[in-house]
Order: sequence, then C-alpha cells, then structure tokens
Amino acid sequence: MFRILKKEILNPTVTRMNIEAPLIAKKAEPGQFIILRTDEDGERIPLTIADFDRNEGWVTIIFQVVGATTEKLNHLNEGDFIHDFVGPLGRKTHTDGLKKVAVVGGGIGSAIAYPVAKKLHSLGCEVHSIVGFRSKELVILEDEFRAVSDKFVLMSDDGSAGEKGLVTDALKKLIESGESYDEVITIGPLIMMKFVSLLTKQYGIKTVASMNPVMIDGTGMCGGCRLSVGGKTVFACVDGPEFDAHEIDFDEAISRSSMYRDFERHAYEATCNLFKKEVK
Repeated sequence: MFRILKKEILNPTVTRMNIEAPLIAKKAEPGQFIILRTDEDGERIPLTIADFDRNEGWVTIIFQVVGATTEKLNHLNEGDFIHDFVGPLGRKTHTDGLKKVAVVGGGIGSAIAYPVAKKLHSLGCEVHSIVGFRSKELVILEDEFRAVSDKFVLMSDDGSAGEKGLVTDALKKLIESGESYDEVITIGPLIMMKFVSLLTKQYGIKTVASMNPVMIDGTGMCGGCRLSVGGKTVFACVDGPEFDAHEIDFDEAISRSSMYRDFERHAYEATCNLFKKEVK
C-alpha cells in the first residue's frame, strides 16, 4: 500500500499527487513511468513519473481524468492509500552531452516534459521550453517550467494564455530567429508530435518523441502500444517510451490510438454513475 502525501487540483480535469514510494524515488529518472492499481480489483494503468525527491522518498504523478481508473484515483485524498505502485519502468530520457535543447510539451504531455526539462537544466544544458494548451483554464506547471528554462514560451489555441497559436509556430519562430538545437524533445498529443517532427525534419534537427500516450498496461503483453518505428515493430512500454520522431509512423499510431476510445468512455461513465449512487 502506498500513501498519498499530497493532492492538488491543477485544472478542472488534471490532478497532481505525491505518493510515498522511497524505493521508486531512489531509482527514478525522467522519462520513466510507474504502473498502479487503485484497489485490489482495479485495472493496471501506466502513469509517467512527473517528479520525485530521493531524500524525502516521494514520487509525483499527474493524471487527467479520462477513464474509470483515473476517476477512481481522483476520488482518493491525502492520507488514503493506492493498492499497487510499481516502478520505475521504461527507459530513461537520454540527456548526456546535450548542450542546448528545445522541450516541446502539449496539454497533459507537459507533465511528462517538465521532469525532462528539469533534469537537463540541472546538468547545465540550455533549455528552451515551449508548452501549449487549448486555453488559460487548462494551463499547468507554468511556474515550474519557468524555473528550469532559459527561455520559456507559453502558447494557447485561443490566445487566452501566452501567445496565440500552436507550439510548432513558436518552435519555427525560434529556429528561424537563429536558435540552433542539439535536439528537440516533444511530448504531447500524437497529432502535435507528428507536426513537430515534420517541422524539425525540414531543418535537420534530431528529434525525440515520447510515445506515452499509446501505452495501456505497460508490459507489452496487451499489444496496445505497438508502433512502427523505422519500419520495425516496437512496443512503447518496453522499447521506449522515447523514439526517434522522424522514424515513427504517426498516422498508424493515431489510427490505432482511437480503437479504445468508446470502451474508455463507457467505463468512465459507469464509474461516475457508481460514485453518484454512493453519494446518494
């Protein structure tokens, strides 16, 4: 059992929790993830490690309430316990030797991008962070990104926060202004990462994409995170989650990611109805 030390609502659908897990915190690195179950009969879900403190022994998870398990998780509070919390899993982000990097995050993917930017900053790398959201109400981790970024650009679809436009608009503007990057690291919706990849390919900039969005059970057994990378079949959870963005078949990944949408929605609604009955 793993105790929830802190719970914070970041926006109407996104929650941050600090979980007491000293053994995981001791080994955790940016880019890795954990698998949790809220209760003994719960499903296993993978969530990226959003932060950690080795000395205090906690690990941060940030999740969006989109399915049954995240709905259950969001009903837990400080002092409550999560039944299973396993990790760290997956390969850590490659950060060695990088001198100047653009980290591009979108939506809830910004929670995955933040620990990468933080680690690079701690290593003395020049970090340019570009994060995008649909609107001001959905912005998360702005202060955290500013603290670890030499240059920070906030974008929003409607212009209610930062600059109006897409993260690719900001990245293109920086590149064309003369900024030169060793690498671009992008984490967010699949369609966003696709267009970041298409942009950087034009300029010959090495780009890494985190394929966390397609992971389901985190073991490779379900096959849900199967990808085509460089013409070969790989699994995001065991071979990644990060890959050369220019070799990923994003169209295939986008098509396959929609397969479970109706099932997830049905499970979410059933769970919501269950909680409503309990309240009554």
